[in-house]
Order: sequence, then C-alpha cells, then structure tokens
Amino acid sequence: MKIVPLNEKVVVKRLEAESTTAGGIVLPEAAKEKPREGEVLSVGDGKRLENGERLAFQIKKGDRVIFSSYAGTEINVGGDDLLIMTEDDILAIVG
Repeated sequence: MKIVPLNEKVVVKRLEAESTTAGGIVLPEAAKEKPREGEVLSVGDGKRLENGERLAFQIKKGDRVIFSSYAGTEINVGGDDLLIMTEDDILAIVG
C-alpha cells in the first residue's frame, strides 16, 4: 500500500531505537523512549498560499530528520509504523 500525503503533510518512518545501552544493558521494549529521528518517505504538494500557489518544501524524500516528541499521527501500513506530520513538526535535517 502506498501513502500519498496531502498539502503540507509528510510521511516519516521512525529510525529503530537502541536496545542496548553503552554499558551493555539490554532495555525491554517498555523502557525504550520512542526515537525522534526518522526518514522522510514521501511529501505532499506543499502548503497552499492565498493566491493558489504552493510553497515548496525544505525537505525531500530520503532526508533524515529530527522531529518534536509529540509530532504527527501514528499509522501502521503493511506492518510498518509510520508518522504523518506537517513540515512544521520537523526541527532539523540530519546531514
């Protein structure tokens, strides 16, 4: 199944959380914090301006990004946990 975001929305796949600490302790799933970093899978058409034009995205498909803790709406597509969020929820591109 393919997800096509609308307007200024983007689809992001979270990166996997570390399951072992630097000291070698294995963390159970319940103790892990959800990662705030992911990969952009797709972007919408851009924010619609009052004159009908679209504002271009600063991010693109394939970018690795950092987003705010409570950003987006979680969905499950084909067994993958994804987030749909606005570009405003994205804080930075990891280079």
